[in-house]
Amino acid sequence: MTGSSSTGQRLFIGGAWVTPEHGFHEVVDPATEKVVGLAPEASRAQVHAAAAAAREAFGSWSRTSAEERAGVLARAADVVQRNFVPYADLAQAESGATTGTARGMQVGVGMARFRRYARPEPVESALPPQINEAGPFGGAAVMGALVVRRPVGVVTCITSYNNPWANPAGKIAPALAMGNTVVVKPAPQDPLSVYRMAEALEAAGVPPGVVNVVGGSTAESGEAAVDSPDVDMVSFTGSTAVGQRIAEVCGRGMKRQLMELGGKGAAIVFDDADLASAVSGIGTTFSFYSGQICTAPTRVLVQRGVHDLLVRQLADYASHLKVGDPRERDTVVGPVISAAHRDRVESYVELGRKEGARIVTGGERPSLPSGFYVAPTLLTDCTPDMRVVREEIFGPVVVVLPFDDEEEAIALADDSDYGLIDYVWSGDVARAFRVAGRLRAGGVGVNTVGRNMEAPFGGFKKSGVGRDVGSYALHAYSETQSIVWPG
Repeated sequence: MTGSSSTGQRLFIGGAWVTPEHGFHEVVDPATEKVVGLAPEASRAQVHAAAAAAREAFGSWSRTSAEERAGVLARAADVVQRNFVPYADLAQAESGATTGTARGMQVGVGMARFRRYARPEPVESALPPQINEAGPFGGAAVMGALVVRRPVGVVTCITSYNNPWANPAGKIAPALAMGNTVVVKPAPQDPLSVYRMAEALEAAGVPPGVVNVVGGSTAESGEAAVDSPDVDMVSFTGSTAVGQRIAEVCGRGMKRQLMELGGKGAAIVFDDADLASAVSGIGTTFSFYSGQICTAPTRVLVQRGVHDLLVRQLADYASHLKVGDPRERDTVVGPVISAAHRDRVESYVELGRKEGARIVTGGERPSLPSGFYVAPTLLTDCTPDMRVVREEIFGPVVVVLPFDDEEEAIALADDSDYGLIDYVWSGDVARAFRVAGRLRAGGVGVNTVGRNMEAPFGGFKKSGVGRDVGSYALHAYSETQSIVWPG
């Protein structure tokens, strides 16, 4: 059964497609500014009903075998594969991603994540027998112990707009694999893809109440998804400010949290680096999803000996990127998600200029007939105290600062509220790893912006709480229980 109707998308609650009590809001194509569809506005009561349905389903779902749960995820991946192109076309229309990104990094990665967690992994491990000292409950004894991972319970998954497939799938799949049930609150800018994901899971045989999707564009639905007494854990991807608000609400109920928040990645480029590799890697900030990515290397710290050369090469790189319709094959930079976000990014560029930064390239709105476009922009003559250096812009904007030696580079990189992913480029691999080991970041790329999709992902400082991806996601969506007995 499909959740779409002539009036708009419906909510998915307790295995049924439900008409939203608060009507609908328009989902707009960022490239054409045309309406893609109507997304539902759940009421607070409907969100709480979804959480109650997830609570009711938790008992039976958590007791199913890991193989049964894996089978649902595998079948869901098959459904996605059969509908790959229409799913990707919808993701592109509502997010503004280029065709390659919508197919490869959105739907492709989302499907891969369902398949990844369709592989059951051991959740038990035995500890060596331990001779315990005498305690208040008896004398010394040899004790055996078994460590078991148990599902947390009902998990609210609040997803980000910058990847309407990979991000939700990266939460839903490991949560279900561990035996949790979920309430998904998709981003209001591009929520329709998440409902297609729910349809795929429904077709795959997920039991009623195990997966629920309740969207909305106001704070009401988000607050309800967090404060429901039926919710045990919140997994959130988004801004640090919203994450802090969620943490406050979770704190009152002692709810588990997994948060991937903002980033202001430092890219340290030493004078012995392969500059072509560094420029290509840093250039992904301009191109990949128009800089709307928390892992982007947006703060470029360059050793003075190659500072001017790298700036010239980055400016040349940016100026040759085609900005335009994401459906055209040679487009590299598509639109940002909305008019409001375009205005926000442009305001930061203007702020940088007022603060004394020099705009080397970009800084002007592309002349296109429609769409929310921002030109790839490079700012130099920056200082550490500037807001464009300190705050996450979340657009195709790169700032450059010089440094003299290794110690200064590390100090500049760590002079940030954020600590998600940093990068180091150097021909001296030993130095690159030495610097990486001193950076206060959850991840560091050495001579690359690539990622290992089994490596733990998460941030230091205000970039987040907890780690996920690969087996680490199974840990994140589980509680550890120990069972001990006389050996």
